[in-house]
Amino acid sequence: MGGEGANSRRWSRQSGGVKVAKSMDDVKTYASQILGMQLITHQTGPEGQKVSRLLVEEGADIKKEYYVGMVVDRVTQRVCVMASSEGGMEIEEVAEHTPELIHKVYVDPVAGLTDSEADDLAVKIGIPAGSVAKARVAFQGLYKAFWETDASLAEINPLILTGSGDIIALDAKLNFDSNALHRHPEIVALRDLAEEDPAEIEASKFDLSYISLDGNIGCLVNGAGLAMATMDTIKLFGGEPANFLDVGGGATTEKVTEAFKIMLKNPNLKAILVNIFGGIMRCDVIADGVVAASKAVGLSVPLVVRMKGTNEDLGKKILAESGLPIIAANTMGEAAQKVVAATKGA
Repeated sequence: MGGEGANSRRWSRQSGGVKVAKSMDDVKTYASQILGMQLITHQTGPEGQKVSRLLVEEGADIKKEYYVGMVVDRVTQRVCVMASSEGGMEIEEVAEHTPELIHKVYVDPVAGLTDSEADDLAVKIGIPAGSVAKARVAFQGLYKAFWETDASLAEINPLILTGSGDIIALDAKLNFDSNALHRHPEIVALRDLAEEDPAEIEASKFDLSYISLDGNIGCLVNGAGLAMATMDTIKLFGGEPANFLDVGGGATTEKVTEAFKIMLKNPNLKAILVNIFGGIMRCDVIADGVVAASKAVGLSVPLVVRMKGTNEDLGKKILAESGLPIIAANTMGEAAQKVVAATKGA
């Protein structure tokens, strides 16, 4: 019986979200305890997630646990199949402490995962000879699922060997390429909005890349790399970012306004930093958006703006003539220092 998604059982077990029931009375007791509880795990964050559904599954006769996973390797431009004898553990821990226990195959996209490659992986991770053929079916089935769903990650952890020699996928996880979801309406239909941050849901409606964080400085940036660097710089000067927010290369006044609205819904927000590099995106367009957004939402927290690139001088002129108390900065370091100071009332 579990209170989370399949791949969370390792953590939810530690937090009381997984129980072993040996009778119907146990099922009733555990179900009443788990349903409605605020489950806090490494994956939910400190605020936790309310349990609204249960997964009840048959117990398994586990003789040995294994790991198998697949990702796209950018260097070889092929699907990398990874397998390990250390099932039930986070693969990152295995990679850090015992990397020699991870075996890899880079799959030829024309041939697919061949019988010999699958069998070789099975043998290397210690699957008994009598169960290799069953492991091959599991490995090739996972590869087929990965390929046909445009997945970005697929893993079975643990893949188990039972006492009778069967190979069973006891726990699995798939991530999908969001750029390919238009080809998979059946996957989109499985989206559970109740499990997502409301602010992130709202942001996705306006094609904004937004992730909530625990700090108090809102960040509005164009470009994921610049957004990461901006957050790092804020932390370097003693601040804490409240969000990751990438408005992309085609930001409009509407998108900037919605971005401001989403950030301002955070009760911990004390200041906003807008950091723009005008390559494809023009600084004057962003400046118009910032001014319009500030007026539309009645901005009540300090706003620091740093912009460089195309039409930079025009953008700065628009901000300066807006009549708004916008704090200008020329460098990213200066912008971070000023926004951190603003959160402290300086």
